[in-house]
Amino acid sequence: MRRRGPRRARATAAATRWIRPTCARRWREAAADVEEGADALIVKPAGPYLDVVRAVRESVTVPVAAYQVSGEYAMIHAAAERGWLDLERAMWETTLGIRRAGADLVISYFARVLAERLSEGRATEEAAR
Repeated sequence: MRRRGPRRARATAAATRWIRPTCARRWREAAADVEEGADALIVKPAGPYLDVVRAVRESVTVPVAAYQVSGEYAMIHAAAERGWLDLERAMWETTLGIRRAGADLVISYFARVLAERLSEGRATEEAAR
């Protein structure tokens, strides 16, 4: 039977995963979601919870998506506007970091720009920098 109600009520609070009993319960919930027919699992926010992305990836057989939320996107843009980092490079590094953590899919506000760069063949140029 599929769960009903607001998704926030079912969301796993990643910050509580450090509490051992809660952590075990969260992984049981993920396993139960898969058993109930979940096609994929989503971890959000992606950046601060790369360890959770890795742990979920290692514990389930369905695809794992990681959502780079608007706050992460805004922080990267704000830092780039102040000259603290290169926006293009940060975009690639954060996306690749999420993939290296184990995400099969990355949901990001950078998606359109990433797709454009990939179609232009600029991904290899960025990786070489």
